[in-house]
Order: sequence, then C-alpha cells, then structure tokens
Amino acid sequence: MIEQPLPGNVTTGVVRVGDTVRRPAGPWTDAVDALLAHLRDVGFAGAPRPLGRDEQGRQVLEYVPGECGDHTGTYPLAELVSIGRMLRDLHDATAGFVPPEPAGWRPAIAPDGAELICHHDAAPWNLVRAARGWVLIDWDGAGPGTRGWELAYAGQSMAGMRPDRPVEESARRLRALVVEGYGLAEADRPALAATLARRAGAMYSLLRDGARDGVQPWARIFTEDGPYWQGVAGYLAAHTEVWLRALR
Repeated sequence: MIEQPLPGNVTTGVVRVGDTVRRPAGPWTDAVDALLAHLRDVGFAGAPRPLGRDEQGRQVLEYVPGECGDHTGTYPLAELVSIGRMLRDLHDATAGFVPPEPAGWRPAIAPDGAELICHHDAAPWNLVRAARGWVLIDWDGAGPGTRGWELAYAGQSMAGMRPDRPVEESARRLRALVVEGYGLAEADRPALAATLARRAGAMYSLLRDGARDGVQPWARIFTEDGPYWQGVAGYLAAHTEVWLRALR
C-alpha cells in the first residue's frame, strides 16, 4: 500500500497507509498501546484505536479523518466547553487504567505529580474534529501526570491565552473550558490559576535547552516559537489574579 506523508510538523517517520497511521515504535509504545486499548474498551471515543504492529515493527493506529485543530486558539466558547468535557472524559477514563510493568513512558516535560495518566500535549495541533467528536492524536508523550498540569497546558493552548489577546477575553475562554466544560472542582481552581504560567515556562525551558544542546525537534521549534512561549509565560504570570477571579 502507498505510504503518504502527513501534513504539518509531524514526527519523523510517521506516515498514513490507507485507513491507518504508522509510527516508529520505541520503548514507550507498548504502554501507549495498552492505554489506547483501555480507552477503547471503556468507550472513550477521543483517541485513535491501536491496531498492533506492521511487518516493519511500526505501531499501527486508526487514521482519524476530520478537520485539524485551530492552531490560533480561536475556538468559539461553545466549542471550548465541548473540548473541556472531552478532557474530563479522558481523565475519568485514565484514572482507572493500570499501566503494564515496566511502562516506558516518555513525557517531554516532567509533570508535577503522578495522579493519573495524561496525554501531555493536549493542544490544537493534536486535536481533530471528527465525525464522532473531538479526537486527540499523537500519544507518544503520554504518561503519568496531574489533571492540573494537563489543564494548564490545554487551557492556554486551546483557549488561545496569549499576549495579543485581551486579558478579560482570555479569562472568559479559560473559564469556558475549565469550569463550564471540564467541571474542575472549586477547591482545585486556585492551584490551576497559578500553574498556567509555570507550565508555559516549562515549555519555554524545554525548547531553550533543546536549542542549546542541539536536540530536535526542540531546537527547531525554539527558533520558530521560543519568543512566543517566553511571552506567553510572562503574560500568564502577570495576570494570575485575573485567571483566579474567572475560575471562581
């Protein structure tokens, strides 16, 4: 069958073959496949189905047709609510997942805890609007994490919280995703407001260190987006009280 490159800045070696996606396998792949099988078995529709390995030893996944995510973070409020609900369904599903041992996870950024298994890159560039609803793709970085760490990243990226957006607008969009959609417990909201800047700063540090050490794809992304993430981290830190008020 014909191998087709996927559009965008995809991981090297990832191709489409018919109704499947083929990815190079690594020490993390068995754990990812077990996670995706669990999500399928519990009825979570927001992830591709695992389909084993091909003759080259590559991971085989369901290809999910649909519209790729909006990288600018301009989803309408109603869609942010639905994305938040999908993330809540994901976390509720992974809370009951028992990983295989040993599990070779590889999140790119060290999480702030190990409450449950997270996607770790729940952002517009990994979101597909499919016939069955929102689907997250690219699970290679999945691993232990916390709801707050994942929501801080998803909230910033999905809601488009960035320096060129008015602060009150960012706050409304954050509330739509985290409170109205996800339904984050009131007791956990102050910590999330404080985590937003820390999570964006961790992203900047990953890219900066990757550029310093020549590690791809972080070095390339730092050249393209390093100033963006530095600016986002500063913007989020400067308005923590606004985010806190919006989440109450």
